[in-house]
Amino acid sequence: MSERILVIGAGYTGMQAAIGTARATRGRDVEVTLVNPVARFTERLRLHQTASGQEPADLRIPEMLDGSGVRFVLGRVSGIDPDAREVRVDGTRVLGYDRLVYALGGITDTGTVPGVAEHAYTLDTAAEARRLAARLAELDAIGGTVVVVGGGLTGVEAAAEIAERHPESRVVLLSRDVPGSTMGEKARAYLHAALARLGVEVRTGVSIGKVLPDTVELEGGESVFADACLWTAGVRVSPLAENAGFTVDDRGRVVVDATLRSVSHPDVYAIGDAAAVRQTYGVIHGTCQSGIPTAQHAADSIARQVRGKEPEPFRFGYIHQPVSLGRNDAVIQFTRPDDTPRGFVLTGRPAVAYKEFVSSSPWKGLRLNKKYGVRAVWSHGGKITRNAE
Repeated sequence: MSERILVIGAGYTGMQAAIGTARATRGRDVEVTLVNPVARFTERLRLHQTASGQEPADLRIPEMLDGSGVRFVLGRVSGIDPDAREVRVDGTRVLGYDRLVYALGGITDTGTVPGVAEHAYTLDTAAEARRLAARLAELDAIGGTVVVVGGGLTGVEAAAEIAERHPESRVVLLSRDVPGSTMGEKARAYLHAALARLGVEVRTGVSIGKVLPDTVELEGGESVFADACLWTAGVRVSPLAENAGFTVDDRGRVVVDATLRSVSHPDVYAIGDAAAVRQTYGVIHGTCQSGIPTAQHAADSIARQVRGKEPEPFRFGYIHQPVSLGRNDAVIQFTRPDDTPRGFVLTGRPAVAYKEFVSSSPWKGLRLNKKYGVRAVWSHGGKITRNAE
């Protein structure tokens, strides 16, 4: 009987895990199945472009999987029974597995502040980004006010993109922390200068109390008028893992061992935003930069187990923080493996080319993996992660 590998979630990490596993186990009696609720592949790295009115490539998951040996199932995972090793899809269909790869990534946390879920836009899906794009197009005629909440890299990229594409609108970026706070002084100064050049008004040290249809209320009583509010502050994960009885951390992420297997259910690998992956410097934060390596490692580990070998520990080190500042500017902060900033910074047109390479590399890498077996490569962190073994 074939060994059944089931991957749930077809984002960057799920696609990498499915295609990588199928490639690494080619010639073995292994069946790889990938489940996702939509057939279009979401380029999350470009959703801020979609929101500003641009239209990225139309990438279809079945076409991307064609020739890989991966079977695609269209449907939403509604439950997991780890004792029976079964996953329910759309409430009725049941898929069995021998090994499960849990790749249900994070989405924007809209539940902590009143009114966010009802009145704010998010960048969780292409459809939601297009809904914001339609609203921004309406505002072009009147020069409305767009409030972006959250000064992380997603909020910065979105604010810059909107300001560049919609110069008639006023763009306000509200953040508790200083945007670019994880960068070095040089990169942070460049980022703020670029936002100022684009006309983005940055307000820091603020907390949001409530979002209303046309207002963002700050804690303390002040109100900021908003024709549209984009919420990028905070991330949450699916409750499916916790509901299934997996050991999770205080954010609902699956706690994994050094090999990325669930500490409570070793037949389950958790990757990307869905996993609490600890390295010697702490738990890695969810980005495409770290997510794709977890997926490739899971694929390699499954292939080792199919061959009767034990999986190896996962090691990862960061190399950069790439940030687009519209289509004509960007800043790249190069980092140490623990994500602290190095002295080297790339800006301007070279940084634009670098960022575009980063944004387009995931799906191009998938194509190379599928066709030629070219694996994802990443920094293992050198000395800083060596004692993780």
